[in-house]
Parts: sequence; structure tokens; C-alpha cells
Amino acid sequence: MKKVILAGVVIAAAISAVSCGGKNGSKVANKDKPLVFYNRQPSDPVSGEIDMESMNWNGSTYYVGFDAAGGGAVQGQLIKDFLASADPAVIDRNGDGILGYVLCVGDVGHNDSRARTEGIRRALDTWNGSPDPTNVKDGSVNVGGKTLKVVELEGKAMTGTDGSTWNANAATDAMSGWATKFADQIDMVVSNNDGMAMGCLQASNYPAGVPIFGYDANADAIEAIGAGRLTGTVSQNVDAQATATLQVLRNLLDGLTGSDVYTQGISTTDRYGNKISAPVDYVNSTKALLAQNSGVNSSNWEQYKAGNRDTGIKQTNAETKKVLLTVYNSADNFLSSSYVPALNYYAPLLNLDLTIVQGDGQNESSCIDKFTNLGNYDAYAINMVKTNSGRDYTDRLKY
Repeated sequence: MKKVILAGVVIAAAISAVSCGGKNGSKVANKDKPLVFYNRQPSDPVSGEIDMESMNWNGSTYYVGFDAAGGGAVQGQLIKDFLASADPAVIDRNGDGILGYVLCVGDVGHNDSRARTEGIRRALDTWNGSPDPTNVKDGSVNVGGKTLKVVELEGKAMTGTDGSTWNANAATDAMSGWATKFADQIDMVVSNNDGMAMGCLQASNYPAGVPIFGYDANADAIEAIGAGRLTGTVSQNVDAQATATLQVLRNLLDGLTGSDVYTQGISTTDRYGNKISAPVDYVNSTKALLAQNSGVNSSNWEQYKAGNRDTGIKQTNAETKKVLLTVYNSADNFLSSSYVPALNYYAPLLNLDLTIVQGDGQNESSCIDKFTNLGNYDAYAINMVKTNSGRDYTDRLKY
């Protein structure tokens, strides 16, 4: 009888040793642990093709972000709707019958930037088959019942002196130059994100009253809409994205499989009683969970003010697990002001202990060099500097 009991103890201890996570640390091989890419989808920076080698790293690899193409269309529609109800005599500042605009491009090699540029240009009829800043045609658009010719005066990728993209300071400098160069030919300013839009507004010679559109619904941008300085932006539902990133990891760490991984707590209520309030779609072909976008302007900006957290997510009694999470750029306006605070709010509710390491937005090594001590963590969430760097991270998980 004693031998039987002893064997049972040994078996129980063995099961405990190989279980995923736990107070004594995980014994699961790094290559088999849950991995979520977020915000920057693994893809080819030129063609935009999804990097399925990275997405199929293991059966527990997923992407969480937002519908980039849909977001570009939402931004374009936001602009079209604004113009359709605007006074053409006010919009056309110099009365030449032309709507001239300038475009702040975030990163020509980033899928989100490409999608937003396309959405903007399609809405203004200036799309010429490419998101390249210089590949554009003249178009036309309805402004208050009058058709105006549309000319993109200049589009420019906002790269900082340190090589970082989506750079707000570069946007300030560009706007200052544009205001001098084009003067009253500028009837509208459009940006791939809020950080660059707010950078444009910092230019001392920004033309007063010229409508300007951003993207991200950052807290300062929302307040700027309320103050009448920013015309519109697009919310990519940052809370839904951040929570979905954590929820997928939680589901995988709890041993869920199949569709339960991307539905429990997301589109259906999980065993803890949680469910994300905003819609999040799953794309099976790319293993991607995508939050939906919504336009924000003077009519609804108060709904998006900072501090409005998802009440559908409450404290769980799940076992605490450790997650190593990378942020490609500590200075990224959207991530630092919106995404990371959301992660820090929801992670404790899901009993996920986050270790966040941040890069410089320019060199992949600034993140890779901090992607270490991997055996100390139960799961990983990766935000890359370059979208084609997925393999640099998965290679580290081989050992």
C-alpha cells in the first residue's frame, strides 16, 4: 500500500513539473509557449503579404490588432462626410476651385500606414494604385454640393533625425515648411496618426481654421477635437485590442483550444464572466483578431474621452502567469499614451504579470536584446520594430 501511495505522489509531482506556469515557474519549452504578435502584424513591408511562417510558429501563435484596411476606409469616409456638409467657400481658402491637401505618412513599409494612405486617397479620388508618397493623381470630391478638383500638394513620410518613423517632430517641421511653401493653397491636412497631426498643429505658422484629420483617438487628440483644434480622428478601439491581446494569452495559458482561444472572453462570455464590449472579428486565414474602427468628430468625441474602461472586464481568480511583452518604440504616441496604459489596467484583472520592455523605434536590436531570460515567462507578446522581423523573435524561442 505504501508503494502505491508513493507512486501516486511521484506521478502528481511529475504532472506539476510539466504543467504550464504555476508558482514554481513553467517547464514548457519556450517554443511551445503562447505567442501573440500585436499592433504590428508580421508582414512583408513592400507587398504587405502576411508572414504566415511567423504566424504558424506554433499552434498557440496569434495576431491581435485592428482592421487596417477597414480603418483606412473609415478615415476616408470621415473626411468625405465632413466635406459633404462643409461650406465650399470656407474650405476653398483662395477660391481657385481646388481642394489642396498635404499628407503626413507614418511609415511607407507599415501595413497600417499603407492602408490609411489608400483610404484617404480613395476618398479624395487621388489614389493612383500605390501608397507611395509621390505616386498620386488629381481627383475630385463633393464639398457642400459643389464638386472641387482635389490635388495632393505633397505627401511625406515623417522620419525623425534618429531614423524613427511616425515622428511628430518631423511633422511639425514639415507643416512649417508646407505652410510657407503652399500658403493658402492648403485647404486640408491629413495624417496617418494623431501624433503627427498634433505635431502639425504645433507649427507656429499652422494656417488657422484649416481642417485636420488624424487617426488613433489618443487622449490629447480627443481633447483637441473638443477644443475645436482637430477636426476628426479614428478610434481603433485600443481597449478592445489590449484586452484581446491579454485574453488570448489567458485562454491559451488556461489550456483552451480550438475556437475557444479566440472567442472566450472576446465574442462570448468566458468562465470568469468576462466579455469584451467592442466587436472583435477573427480572420482564420491569418490567425488574426481584429478590433473594429469608428470615426470620431465633434458630434461624438466625449464618448472617447480618456478613462472610459471596458466594464465587461472584471477581476478573475485565474492563476497568475508571467508574460514578457515588447513595445517597438517607447516614444510611440499611440502605444505610450493609450495602449500600454490599457495593458497595465487589464492585465491585473486577468492575473497576468506583465514585464514590458521597450525599443527605440529604429533598431530591432533595441527590442531583441531585451527579449531575454525567456524561460522565466509563461507566454510572450511581441510588438516589432519592423514588420518582417518575426523570425528574429521566434529564432530566440527555439532554445
